[in-house]
Amino acid sequence: MSTTIRVNGEDQPMTVATVAELLRQEDIDPAARGVAVAINGIIAPKRAWETTALAAGDEIEIVRPFKGG
Repeated sequence: MSTTIRVNGEDQPMTVATVAELLRQEDIDPAARGVAVAINGIIAPKRAWETTALAAGDEIEIVRPFKGG
């Protein structure tokens, strides 16, 4: 059984339980504007990040704005 998740194309050990915990682990403020999260290709509603559970083997894509040009 897998004990990893895939975040933005990279495998990492599963050390968090929810989307909000994952964002904080990645140094992303869950309350920040413009952040979007998809789990296994399905957009996770921002209002549910604190309770949306992650499971081993999940593929998570995190999209956020960045400065630059």
